[in-house]
Amino acid sequence: MTDSAPPRRPRVRAPELIGKGGWLNTGDREYTLSDLRGRIVVLDFWTFCCINCLHVLDELRELEHRHPDTVVVIGVHSPKFAHEAEHGAVVDAVERYGVAHPVLDDPELATWKQYAVRAWPTLVVIDPEGYVVAQHAGEGHVHAIERLVTELEAEHGAKGTLRRGDGPYVPPEPEPTVLRFPGKALLLPSGNLLVSDTTRHQLVELAADGETVVRRIGQGGRGLTDGPADRARFQEPQGLALLTDGTVVVADTVNHALRRFDPETGRTTTLAGTGHQWMQGAATSGPAREVDLSSPWDVAWWQGRVWIAMAGVHQLWTYDPEDGTVAVAAGTTNEGLVDGPAAEAWFAQPSGLAATDDRLWLADSETSALRWVDPDGAVHTAVGAGLFDFGHRDGAAGQALFQHPLGVTALPDGSVAVADTYNHALRRFDPATGEVTTLATDLREPSDAVLVGEDIVVVESARHRLTRLRLPEEAVRVESVAHRTRRAATEVAPGRLRLEVIFQAPQGQKLDTRYGPSTRLLVSSTPPELLLKGEGAGTDLSRELELDAAVREGVLHISAMAASCDDDPAGGREYPACHVHQQDWGVPVRLTEGATDRLPLVLAGLDEQESGSQMP
Repeated sequence: MTDSAPPRRPRVRAPELIGKGGWLNTGDREYTLSDLRGRIVVLDFWTFCCINCLHVLDELRELEHRHPDTVVVIGVHSPKFAHEAEHGAVVDAVERYGVAHPVLDDPELATWKQYAVRAWPTLVVIDPEGYVVAQHAGEGHVHAIERLVTELEAEHGAKGTLRRGDGPYVPPEPEPTVLRFPGKALLLPSGNLLVSDTTRHQLVELAADGETVVRRIGQGGRGLTDGPADRARFQEPQGLALLTDGTVVVADTVNHALRRFDPETGRTTTLAGTGHQWMQGAATSGPAREVDLSSPWDVAWWQGRVWIAMAGVHQLWTYDPEDGTVAVAAGTTNEGLVDGPAAEAWFAQPSGLAATDDRLWLADSETSALRWVDPDGAVHTAVGAGLFDFGHRDGAAGQALFQHPLGVTALPDGSVAVADTYNHALRRFDPATGEVTTLATDLREPSDAVLVGEDIVVVESARHRLTRLRLPEEAVRVESVAHRTRRAATEVAPGRLRLEVIFQAPQGQKLDTRYGPSTRLLVSSTPPELLLKGEGAGTDLSRELELDAAVREGVLHISAMAASCDDDPAGGREYPACHVHQQDWGVPVRLTEGATDRLPLVLAGLDEQESGSQMP
């Protein structure tokens, strides 16, 4: 590990871009790196289930806006879940999240492997001559990339190797549907339905038929503006919850805010959030309008407070309308499936909430799990095995499988319906029997459901509509399917393994040691028996692990953080800007005699020991 950028960048030739799914957002043209020679290329390795990847998409918009004629961002879609390998699903995701640059669909992870990527998201910078000059894992790195871009513009402008001009992005034609990738729905006291029309950045009130538009709330463009229905602005709103006074709380996801919509007046106001994303070290409680939030995905009223599925930091938060404060309620910000007391539990992108008298149910999407919180704050798992196991399997809860569920709905008999999004199904879990069954199939990315009388109205997000179903008395029979995450295991030697997190502070920055160690490393494994030595937290970004040879396969869970600040000894700034770099890895490993005894993970910079062999 070093704490400053190297004086000379290594010359690493960038491998070609390969993807069996082809190119999107290019007007059907296919590109090679030679076609992009003369431009600064930023490869964004992403997958559409990943909240950190969605954060990076938002960060990249500003970079693209400021350097439109020199920078070309290429999204390399690299799937985690089986559904994400479907080309049509990638096409939908590119539109759903407003991706305004070319995307290479790489369902077999060919380019991912060529660039030795191990985490979603990962950003790779390629200079105008076709050489890799930087790699960053996780979010929050665009400030460093922009500084590098400015240096590359000057360097290659002087050399005559910079080519300015229009980029290869060709926007798709808009589709004239009433809703566009709706997220969540709510039954209003009037009998009408309120829907978050996520991709159009609006709320839509529909008549009781679920089809007729009564009114639209919001101008339709990205923004954070309060006011009447024709002036308010949202940014990819999702969850909706009815308060006791008849107003509606809205999880305004990409604005990192909670909003209040009043159906009587049509006005929208802001309840919580600053409009800025929460980062490590920021406040975790306080006056609601002064505390940053992070991608609130759903909301529910329970025990006198609004509970928030804070997908961006893998936690549950609450908003108290009595005193106007927010606070963390459960979760550590570590990503995974760990039950227990609220302060010790781990979640993985909680995305759906439903409250009953004695339980707060939640869809924990990245672990494909259905979980619940009891009135004492303890967290329990009803269905789900962890970050890497998913599928469509009914039966006893201990062996049943979901695939990235986004919604959960409490049913009158005490059971819950689960919007099993990537299985295109509506599932049911009955706590009385411990059984999972399938209620309906042939839905398209269902993201929520709401009870309306004896019917259940499902938000079919990728069909851009609400679908009304009669609750069946008997479950639908489906063939059981089980999956594991698609990444190939890394072969490592049993016994001693040297873990090295590579972090090079961006040019012009240094490690921030004003308040103690500026780095943190947390290591665990699944199964726990895999690690004989090296588990736990520490401040050094390298560590000696010892792996049990008797455990042939498993997953190493690694979380790393480094804080850096602008290095400005001349005093140009009274308060230097500081940045937190953080990433969680889940690395599947297979213990093989004679394999490598070193595991490098790039947080920021380049691994000079591997770069020559990994990127010829």
